[in-house]
Formats: sequence, structure tokens, C-alpha cells
Amino acid sequence: MEEPRDWTDGHVERWLPVLPDIDPDVEGAVTRVKMLAKYLRQVREKSLVDYDLQRHEFDTLHALMGRHGRAAPSELAEDLGMPAPSVTARLDALERRGFIRRTPSTVDRRRVDIEVTKAGRSTWLGAMDVLGHEEYRLLGVLDAAQRKVLSDLLRRIMLVAENRTGDAGGAGNASGTGHRDSGPRLGGAARS
Repeated sequence: MEEPRDWTDGHVERWLPVLPDIDPDVEGAVTRVKMLAKYLRQVREKSLVDYDLQRHEFDTLHALMGRHGRAAPSELAEDLGMPAPSVTARLDALERRGFIRRTPSTVDRRRVDIEVTKAGRSTWLGAMDVLGHEEYRLLGVLDAAQRKVLSDLLRRIMLVAENRTGDAGGAGNASGTGHRDSGPRLGGAARS
């Protein structure tokens, strides 16, 4: 029985005659990762519409929840990689919507902390559940051992990307070429 084919199989077949030096496994893997990331972004964006959240609102709530629902504005600015004034504007909007509240700091009385409200937590969880269910549906085609192998392999790749760019968030700057000798001949052209 023939192995099922996906869109990327046809993509690689189209590019091999044009760029015969590409490694079809590298090109296939990189293209599939890109397509999966794009698909999951679309699912997330739909969940944000369903929960009446702007992307920046979700990102800010997500950063806050990553700190167990309470953080200093400076911590959120660092987590989001943004200047503090930009985060303040986001917090103002979230506070108006009732998703966060400013409370006196338990560590330094000169400072305020940001705390997620019940409404903010509920909205964030709802949006997260949509994406989480889809992630589990997709990875459900693999058994636990296969998911572990996939995660380990992706970690090895990310460590190389992080080492090249100097930070985890900058991995998008490390460009794979799909070329057998690792030379920058493709420059992503085959993945456009």
C-alpha cells in the first residue's frame, strides 16, 4: 500500500528538477514545519476572533498567565520583548476590558503589580483550549513514544537555531536552505 501524500510531497517534486542539489528530506521537513506553524497560527487567529481578543491582548494575557497570573509591568515588558511604555498601553486596554487589575506590589510598595481577573483568565483559557484541542488532534496520530522522539528531534534543531541567533525568539532568522552542502543557494525560494 502506498504511503499517503501531502501537499509538501508535490512541492518537493516540483522543485527537484529546478534545484537538483536540494536534499528532499531537508526541504520536506522545513516546508512541513513552516506549513504546520502557518496552520496553527490560523487556528489561533480564529480562536481569538471567537473570544473577541486582539492578538496583542492575547499575547499580553499569555505572558501574564506564564507568571501565574501576577507580574510587574517590567517583567511583562521583558517577557514580551517590548519597551515598558508599549506594555503600559496594552495593560490600560486590558484593564478597561476587565481582564486585568493593578494591585499594590507585595514586594515593593512603590510599585504596582498586574493581576489577571477571573474574566481575563476565562477568556485566555477559552482561546487556549481551542488551540490546545487542535494541537492534540494533530499530534494524536502519533503514539506517546513517537511524540517524544519528535519533540527531541525538534529540540536538537532549535538548539542549533538558538545558538546561531543568540535567542530562542530569533530562530526565524536562522535560514535553512535545504541544500545538501548547507550552502545558502536556495534562500527559501523553494518554500515560497
